[in-house]
Amino acid sequence: MSVAPGTVRDVDELVERVDAHDRVLGVVSRSEAVRNKWLHRVGVVVCRDARGRFLVHRRAERLSRFPGHYELGVGGAAGVGESYIEAAARELCEELGVRATVRPRFTFLKRAGLSPHWLGVCDAELRPESVVTDPREVAWHGWLTEPELRGAVREWTFTPDSREIFDRYCSS
Repeated sequence: MSVAPGTVRDVDELVERVDAHDRVLGVVSRSEAVRNKWLHRVGVVVCRDARGRFLVHRRAERLSRFPGHYELGVGGAAGVGESYIEAAARELCEELGVRATVRPRFTFLKRAGLSPHWLGVCDAELRPESVVTDPREVAWHGWLTEPELRGAVREWTFTPDSREIFDRYCSS
């Protein structure tokens, strides 16, 4: 989701509150879900190029959640009635300016981080030259091989989801 320069991302979008089995319980604002630690859905896409390198980016300093942290996935909260795939594809377009085929990989329940959530991890193959980042969202991006990413995950400050996404992605 893009915002005007100098502002932070709005966390009051509507999301579906879900249970431990990923069943919809109702509609709430995302800020309410986060504040009350209610489960909701987040769609993420792991981007790779034809050579198998992973796209890694550093979040802009102006963002309200995890400013300046590195991230493996591009994603965000799934809106009301939106699937994990749809949320991941929307965020891919908003944050990287790319439309691509997004394929589901796995879902898992994440209890740590900003708030508990179901994470739907997808992947997509991108051409590096097609990526046009939104500077309000992305401060830096680069393409890392799996060994380079393994080193970065140990040394850089990543978002809480990124390490687990990487471990699960490589073992799935």
